[in-house]
Amino acid sequence: MDIKNAQLEVDTWIKEHGVRYFNELTNMAQLTEEVGEVARIIARRYGEQSEKESDKNKDLGEELADVVFVILCLANQTGIDLQSTFDKKLDLKTKRDHDRHHNNDKLK
Repeated sequence: MDIKNAQLEVDTWIKEHGVRYFNELTNMAQLTEEVGEVARIIARRYGEQSEKESDKNKDLGEELADVVFVILCLANQTGIDLQSTFDKKLDLKTKRDHDRHHNNDKLK
């Protein structure tokens, strides 16, 4: 699924199941909360913190999907064509960073 279709699917879901979008500040708070859940899993599963028993069944993919959902909501409600913006960003990063990363001794 491309980003444009994902934005449309989220918009349809909001209209059919969510009644309306939460306001932008509420969605920003939600995004922060969801990113925190991702950070907690990564810090404990892949970092140096020990993983609590209650966290062992947490699904990283599910938490990342929550982040994507809220980002799509924010894009929709602020009128951003995220597909176009992402494509431009990827093109910029490709042009700017290709040689930089290949010449980075830390990445070898």
